[in-house]
Amino acid sequence: MAAFTNFILVCGGTACESSKSDKIYKNLMHECESQGVRDKVQVVKTGCFGFCEQGPIVKVLPEESFYVQVTPEDAKEIVSEHLVKGREVTRLLYDKAESKKRAQIDEMDFYQKQVRVVLRNCGVINPEDINEYLGRDGYVALEKALFEMKPDDIIEELKTAGLRGRGGAGFPTWMKWNFTKKVEDDQKYIVCNADEGDPGAYMDRSTLEGDPHSILEAMTIAGYTVGANFGYIYIRAEYPLAINRLKIAMNQAREYGLLGDNILDTGFNFDIEIRLGAGAFVCGEETALLRSIEGERGMPTPRPPFPATKGVFGQPTVINNVETWANIPIILMKGGEWFSKIGTEDSKGTKVFALTGKIRNSGLVEVPMGTTLREIVFDIGGGIPNGKEFKAVQTGGPSGGVITKDYLDTPIDYVHLQELGSIMGSGGMIVMDEDDCMVDVSKFYLGFTVDESCGKCAPCRVGGRTLYNILERITEGEGEMEDLDRIKSIAQATQKASLCGLGQTAPNPIISTITYFEDEYKAHIKDKRCPAGHCKKLITYHILPDKCIGCGLCARRCPTNAISGEIRQLHTIDQELCIKCGECYNVCKFDAVYVR
Repeated sequence: MAAFTNFILVCGGTACESSKSDKIYKNLMHECESQGVRDKVQVVKTGCFGFCEQGPIVKVLPEESFYVQVTPEDAKEIVSEHLVKGREVTRLLYDKAESKKRAQIDEMDFYQKQVRVVLRNCGVINPEDINEYLGRDGYVALEKALFEMKPDDIIEELKTAGLRGRGGAGFPTWMKWNFTKKVEDDQKYIVCNADEGDPGAYMDRSTLEGDPHSILEAMTIAGYTVGANFGYIYIRAEYPLAINRLKIAMNQAREYGLLGDNILDTGFNFDIEIRLGAGAFVCGEETALLRSIEGERGMPTPRPPFPATKGVFGQPTVINNVETWANIPIILMKGGEWFSKIGTEDSKGTKVFALTGKIRNSGLVEVPMGTTLREIVFDIGGGIPNGKEFKAVQTGGPSGGVITKDYLDTPIDYVHLQELGSIMGSGGMIVMDEDDCMVDVSKFYLGFTVDESCGKCAPCRVGGRTLYNILERITEGEGEMEDLDRIKSIAQATQKASLCGLGQTAPNPIISTITYFEDEYKAHIKDKRCPAGHCKKLITYHILPDKCIGCGLCARRCPTNAISGEIRQLHTIDQELCIKCGECYNVCKFDAVYVR
């Protein structure tokens, strides 16, 4: 067996794959061969490193060299300089200060405050090689569960850990498992909810791409605990990379006797099947998801009975999302007490967020519960680009709400987010700056939930559409002050009467934005003005006489010839012809165009 002196880790997550990381991997393999170092260097395609803003990422060990924004053409230089001559390629090293001094991961602001529990193997192992997972204590928790623990012991360990479901509601995991365990039935099921549909969210997908065996191990442990012998992973079909790696992992686990019949010669049988979803957001709701697994249309059903006692095919079912499952092996391996020391009193452990929007360092962020929003946005995320001001952050996706700058120092956990009118959700975190219109943001999220509503119940179907129509009128300058009271009344009714979580939480973004940005709503209604300069029908573009030098660039770029003026003379905009596309504003180099 070759004794490798260097290891090259290449990001193989979806985002980096779309930026040709697969080509980078192949080029590195080719260059190692052609430059005579193939027997000394192992090139590994891993899962997501998390620092998506800097992808594609290539990391070289043992030097811990962290190369960012790598292109396929860089492969030759990485091999010739770093691996042959022993000199780092400084132009590719991540360095926020541009001093060309090598920065290791633990020295980077993006990683310094993170604690990687769920993402412990992502960006570290080859997710398509079970031996690498085994080398990181993979399946040790399953072995411990089967040989050293009784089902009640596992329930007690989860209770000690204080793990709550990471899919949104935050229900205690031990309690859900215990409900199913106590039901006397010959057939029970374990389900993994991988139907991650929030706009801007990709935590679960990346976990499956980077560490699929952790989910299989956790589901098998759950099967042993509650007395189930079969499980389903419900994942949307547009996640092909995650699906492929799951299939590879399942085949490997069966080959190693870790999945299927007579696991580890204990007589315990447990197997898993993948079920593909068609991308309906409502199928993230557990009862709709279970109906979809059964081959029915994905529509919610009233609760009780809850899935824990009557789930898929009418049988007792444990259902958790990917992030919840990923915590299980390490809790059993290190103990519930170890896990409970991370986070806050009511919210134990870590939380993975997909940090996106108007932020310098977008990516996957895993932090202890209780980390403040300021730490996530400014210390880890690097703050707002282009000198803009922070305005708000949306947590919980279409079911959540906004958190304003007044609450930047609020600890992020289940309790505090609820107090602010938002929710944890699955972990989407979209940052907005001064150019974002909060009325339009509400309309965007409500439009999403209206489109994704299954239509089964009138409060969601009719209430959501009515709210959307009101918001549309407001953004078009046709709103009236009475609309604010109408919004609050309809939102309250929709929350109380909707059948499932989609309808019950759909008004959250509106209620939240009205609570914190009511003046912005009033400006749209009373002044027929969008303070953020975003709503097209409420803005006009003008040219400042004291700044316009008559270069003519705006006129040349205007698609409707609405701008006129002689060279080196003041230009003007014909408001009748202007379609408010913003091209003049974007191209003016002298800040002569302004929005009113």
